[in-house]
Amino acid sequence: MTISSVKRLAPSPEAALATDHLISDIGQRSRRGGTILLVSQGVRVAAQLLTMVVLVRLLSPSTFGLLAMVGSLGVMLDLVKEFGLSAATIQRQDISHAQVSALFWINAGVGVLLAAGLFAGAPALAAFYAQPDLEAVARCLALGFLMSGLTVQHWALLRRQMRFAAIAGLETAADLAAFAVAIGLALGGAGYWALVAQRLVMPGFLLVGSWAICRWRPARPAGAPDLPALLRYGGSITASGLMAALARSVDQVLIGWLWGPAILGLYERTTRLVLLPVNNINAPVYAAGMPALSRLIDQPERYRSMFRQIMQKLALLTMPVFALAAMLADWVVYILFGPAWLEAAPLVALFSVTAAYLPVLLTAGLLFMTQGRTGEMVRATLIDGTLTIGAIVAGLPWGVVGVAASIAAVGVVIRLPLGFWLATRRGPVSLGNVLGAIAPAISAGAAGAAAAFLLHRFAVPTSQPTPAAIVTVGMTAGGVMLLVALAWSDVRRDIAQIARFVSTRFIARSAPL
Repeated sequence: MTISSVKRLAPSPEAALATDHLISDIGQRSRRGGTILLVSQGVRVAAQLLTMVVLVRLLSPSTFGLLAMVGSLGVMLDLVKEFGLSAATIQRQDISHAQVSALFWINAGVGVLLAAGLFAGAPALAAFYAQPDLEAVARCLALGFLMSGLTVQHWALLRRQMRFAAIAGLETAADLAAFAVAIGLALGGAGYWALVAQRLVMPGFLLVGSWAICRWRPARPAGAPDLPALLRYGGSITASGLMAALARSVDQVLIGWLWGPAILGLYERTTRLVLLPVNNINAPVYAAGMPALSRLIDQPERYRSMFRQIMQKLALLTMPVFALAAMLADWVVYILFGPAWLEAAPLVALFSVTAAYLPVLLTAGLLFMTQGRTGEMVRATLIDGTLTIGAIVAGLPWGVVGVAASIAAVGVVIRLPLGFWLATRRGPVSLGNVLGAIAPAISAGAAGAAAAFLLHRFAVPTSQPTPAAIVTVGMTAGGVMLLVALAWSDVRRDIAQIARFVSTRFIARSAPL
């Protein structure tokens, strides 16, 4: 084979950017991709919960608190590193090789700067928290930003092309590798270095994997047409994300500063236990919903129908489960963390209330991003972040339980309805569409939670559950939830569609050739 024939067979850089071939069956691609990602996220959540349970029994709360002191800063630095440029690559209808190359080098450069900044600022961070060990930890974790900066655009292109199987496989494999390393080091007595290694293995794995699967390669650093518009779009998303990250992190910063790593470790582990499923569920929702809705922006009816389906299925998947967890918080802590952590039960109950509304509130952000309403998104996030920070500060006089209670109350009463109203002021999706989509989940969750509360209070009022008690309460509450959900025609129709799809696939596969 000659060199010229090899060049003819080599894929064009533009081939990794084209999306026209996705439009004809985008609904099916989105549903299939969402299913793949949700299944993989289920595996990841199970693995993360198992790893968390093991590590909690091997490491002290102060160990987790030490890592949380860097983690609260890392959440914000991650957003700066990405600068919203992955969303710009996904959302843009037409984007060129030169533009994506320019974005790649910007992400890579920002990653280098953040890594150098965290390395140089590690002594100041350690002094702020009065934790000398934090200096070495922060300097090691700086390497993660260097690796992540080289991954952003390859990951965005995989999502733009809706290659959900590849995304799910890479994320799951990276998680499992990181968990294995952390547990192995913890068993060997490595202490907090086990958690440091866990946080470095995953970005390293994703860097190698995304470059291996996505064949696109950047051109040399250079300018590109319309680059300022892409940067403005990414900058708006970054500003919004930074405010949201600050609102999510300020509680841990204040708790670590006021009460030290042990109390912070208890708070951080409890937060992670409850909000872990939220983070792992919303990630595939955005991964599948962002490219699909972006392609349908000129088809209002299809756009509205798809968003409503996303919201309804997400609400049914999360709200009833977290409502049940709020009523059985002491059982959740006893089973997962052991009796030594039972003092965390009130935190689990309150964070479960937050987790019940947070996934649907976050998903409303898709409306801003896919409709190009980034200026409105920044304003909405500033309002939401201000409310969250105000709730945290208001709860501080009552300790960590007061903080959790204040966040939950403000979220249900103010953040959720206000967030929905702001997201639906313009565009094809109305406030009534959103409320109608989540109504089945709210009613099912409320009914199931009431059943669980009554059984736990009067029939099995113990914080040490037996298998029989778990089965009795779980089956009863689950049955109540199912009956209430089935009272809604939309839910019955969705279940019928899923049943037809499964039966059709089964019949097709089992039919003789």
